[in-house]
Amino acid sequence: MSIASTAVLRCRDLHLRYGSVVALDGLSLDVEPGRMTGFVGPNGAGKTSTMRIVLGVLGPDSGDVSWNGRPLDAAARRRFGYMPEERGLYPKMRVAEQLVYLARLHGLDAATARRATDDLLDRLGLTDRARDELESLSLGNQQRVQLAAALVHGPDLLVLDEPFSGLDPIGVDVLAGVLREEVERGAPVLFSSHQLELVERLCDTVAIVKDGRIVAAGDVERLRRQNRRRMVRVEVEGEGAADTSWLAGVEGAAAVPPGSDHERGTLVALDDDTDAQLVLDRARAAGPVTHFSFVLPSLSELFREVVAEQPAEAGAAA
Repeated sequence: MSIASTAVLRCRDLHLRYGSVVALDGLSLDVEPGRMTGFVGPNGAGKTSTMRIVLGVLGPDSGDVSWNGRPLDAAARRRFGYMPEERGLYPKMRVAEQLVYLARLHGLDAATARRATDDLLDRLGLTDRARDELESLSLGNQQRVQLAAALVHGPDLLVLDEPFSGLDPIGVDVLAGVLREEVERGAPVLFSSHQLELVERLCDTVAIVKDGRIVAAGDVERLRRQNRRRMVRVEVEGEGAADTSWLAGVEGAAAVPPGSDHERGTLVALDDDTDAQLVLDRARAAGPVTHFSFVLPSLSELFREVVAEQPAEAGAAA
């Protein structure tokens, strides 16, 4: 079933407090059809609170959420699919039986629910576990079933909280493939994750939240290209990525701490008025330079910079 091209989720100026603690401070966010949107931020930034408001678990103190140009109501939310970070299925219930039951709760008739269940178990590589109790599955396979539960009724919108947590690379590939099929069907997908390399690889757009506000949002490649800092990647023969002593003394040049997606060599951030040739000269003095190129920052590097440059607010919450 295709999704209407106008099916946009819009959050506007959401405010939420837990007593004296500010959870959301004017957050605005769009999730568009046929696009996967990564929702990232530090712990306590407001991601889970936002998703709970979208799903109707919480109500904002002020602001509004609309779907397809209309105020979001219970009928629309019934057509959403949600995958929580904490597993919320019945551990002693058989896998297929559980999915059929959940599909029926969403309004599918018995035959349609069974067909949808069989299809999803096949797509997720779980057909041979259909009659097993959920608790007998590995944690990774339980995660696959959790995604199946969010998808079994053919949702109009997917909201996923850390969907790839605990998965091995094969499991990541399987879930990513299924999510891409949903995007191709036209469904808007919003997922929160701390695995920024996966967000960069899978998402069309990203929204970075800190202290209950969106501090950067848009197309992933556009955000990387508009980053204000120039960066070069330098590899000196015989020097490890952790050894940046050769860079000492170059004013306006700083080595970027390596992250999980760090490539070989040293990534150097340059101020606007810093001549990259000075970095190259210093590297050549340290030894043969086997690689030197200007590079775009990864999402992880962009995230660190954007979050670091925003002033911290007292009393922010999860």
